[in-house]
Amino acid sequence: MGIKNRLVLMNFLQFFIWGSWLLTIGAYWFNNKHWSGTEFGIIFSTMGISSVFMPALTGIISDRFINAEKLYGLLHFFGAIALFYLPQVDNPTTFFWVMLVNMFFYMPTISLSITVAYNALIAKDMDVVKDYPPIRIWGTIGFIVALWVVSLTHNETSANQFYIAGFVSILLGIYAFTLPKCPPMCKGEKGASFTQALGLNAFELFKQQKFAIFFIFSMLLGAALQLTNAYGDTYIHDFGTVDAYKDTIAVKYPAIIMSISQVSETLFILAIPFFLRKFGIKYVMLFSMLAWVLRFGLFAFGNPSDGLWMIIMSCIVYGMAFDFFNISGSLFVETQTDSKIRGSAQGLFMMMVNGFGALIGSFASGYIIQKYFTMADGSKDWFHIWITFASYALVLAIIFPFVFKDKFGPKVVREIKH
Repeated sequence: MGIKNRLVLMNFLQFFIWGSWLLTIGAYWFNNKHWSGTEFGIIFSTMGISSVFMPALTGIISDRFINAEKLYGLLHFFGAIALFYLPQVDNPTTFFWVMLVNMFFYMPTISLSITVAYNALIAKDMDVVKDYPPIRIWGTIGFIVALWVVSLTHNETSANQFYIAGFVSILLGIYAFTLPKCPPMCKGEKGASFTQALGLNAFELFKQQKFAIFFIFSMLLGAALQLTNAYGDTYIHDFGTVDAYKDTIAVKYPAIIMSISQVSETLFILAIPFFLRKFGIKYVMLFSMLAWVLRFGLFAFGNPSDGLWMIIMSCIVYGMAFDFFNISGSLFVETQTDSKIRGSAQGLFMMMVNGFGALIGSFASGYIIQKYFTMADGSKDWFHIWITFASYALVLAIIFPFVFKDKFGPKVVREIKH
């Protein structure tokens, strides 16, 4: 296979693993195990806890000690072991710890896959802004295929979703060792400072105002992403308790409805090069924030019957909400930082989005929903939940243009090939 096809397969398998359980674990938790909602919020925090330090740590390791593709493969092997063990767990506390171990191994592979892909493209003298998005789109397709496999085989509430993810994780672990070599750029570097020797120089990016603000807003947008991951599928499932909606297609196949979000991603990923070159990173991120407002607002007013179109529209705008800060953000980091800290810089971005952002999203939303929007009978006031989240995204969109000053505009992007 050519380099693009090899990276396509890597991305497909990478996100197939995640898609096998990420949006359906709530159904497994509540409908199979019948554990509490408070404990479920803690389970979703495992992504944030692991992302606080694991992507940055593995980025440092790949920058200084071991080939990124080899580290990538090893992490997938270890993650598969945790996934295979999850169905054996019979209490929420142990489930939390096993899931945390799984996340320790999985979350850093996202940033490592980016590092491996960018390195391979640059080695072939390709344009990362132009050539990476059409490759990354196959990760989203992998996520969609996994959702459909789990849903159509009626494993949304079954432990089989973890076995499916574990099997694919082993396949990707093996495949990783065949990927183009991505050696450490700082290995054996002489005259390095103490900070450089420890691989911590990526954190010096915070000294630059544009990066400091970029990372802070990435964290805040990461919180918004966590909200939709944690509650989207459960929100549609809850309509099943209402007689008027319980027999609708959306309630019967919520994962398939939610997969429209990933289909939308494929379209917006392809649009990223155009939007970056036309508007620059500042406005691309602003578009993302406005899309989050629509994402949550449409959920608030939608329902699986005559309001199904609003749920579908919410899933469509998700593509812009997610891609325009996540994928564009990784391109911004790659093209605006020294190649010697490529792994740790991507790990730092991942730490802010899926680490601190996810933790803020998990704990804050869990507390707010439990305290203000959970009824005495355990049901949830989804309308006001989504309106609250939409208001949060709107505040970010209002503030961001006034504080983010950056020269990474359309002209700069058009000149980038890296």
